[in-house]
Amino acid sequence: MTSNPFPRLTGSADVSVRPAQAGDAAAIARVQGVTWRTAYRTLLPAAVLDEWDEAAVADSWLAAVTAPPSAGHRVLVAVERDAVVGFAAVATGPEAAEISTLLVEPRWGRRGHGSRLLAAVTDLASADGTTRLEVWLAESDQASADFYESAGWAPDGWARTLDTGAAPLRELRWHVELGEEDADR
Repeated sequence: MTSNPFPRLTGSADVSVRPAQAGDAAAIARVQGVTWRTAYRTLLPAAVLDEWDEAAVADSWLAAVTAPPSAGHRVLVAVERDAVVGFAAVATGPEAAEISTLLVEPRWGRRGHGSRLLAAVTDLASADGTTRLEVWLAESDQASADFYESAGWAPDGWARTLDTGAAPLRELRWHVELGEEDADR
């Protein structure tokens, strides 16, 4: 009997990214709520978190998955084993694609789920002929800025301030230009 040279890898998790399905809406809302309450609790106004309605958010995600506003609007989920652990929403267009959100539940972080979601979004954008990806990040969200910067993204100089109903939230737009290597994937 031979011993496994990689004992810690025995039974390692099955991980993937796939298009979201209607049955994922509640899990997407859960991931968003948990992530906002933990990783983003210092970035978002307390009133926004206090008024969180997971059922209403799940209904919104169900609509985004089952009746997107255009063919370019897509929602992807990151899965570990059978659990939805993260998600991304993107809208592609001929010139640019915008990631409206890319979140991984903190307890599932640092396992490559965010990178897999970002790679899948890049693949979709490239397949649609998009040459630029954009995302808006809270100015104080250093963790997300570090993540995107490590993937070759940079701020492009645009800023906006959102009215959250409680306090203004300043965001910076980050971007990456897709090259031929992205189109060849």
